[in-house]
Amino acid sequence: MAYVVTENCVMCKFTDCVDVCPVDCFYEGENFLVINPDECIDCGVCVPECPAEAIFPDSEDIAQAWLEINREYAEKWPNITKKQDSLADAESWKGKPDKTKLLSPNPASQG
Repeated sequence: MAYVVTENCVMCKFTDCVDVCPVDCFYEGENFLVINPDECIDCGVCVPECPAEAIFPDSEDIAQAWLEINREYAEKWPNITKKQDSLADAESWKGKPDKTKLLSPNPASQG
């Protein structure tokens, strides 16, 4: 089992979860984070740290559709190991439904 990031993270990209991950299995896109499910050790310490409540175990129905998205983008995006500022308007996007179509396939800007 592993944890995965779901739709609630889209357009928010809070990184509180990244700071507590003992195996650095988070990867950063332009407006979303993913967890590499093959690196995740199923510790769950990231779950209570997520302000958007976007992280779920892959055994839950909500996570099933996101498992392959997490796996795919973890192979393409850069690894993130430290907390960074969230997106400028993250608070206004927090909890909004139907954000999947807004997920950018682009990696985070490295700068």
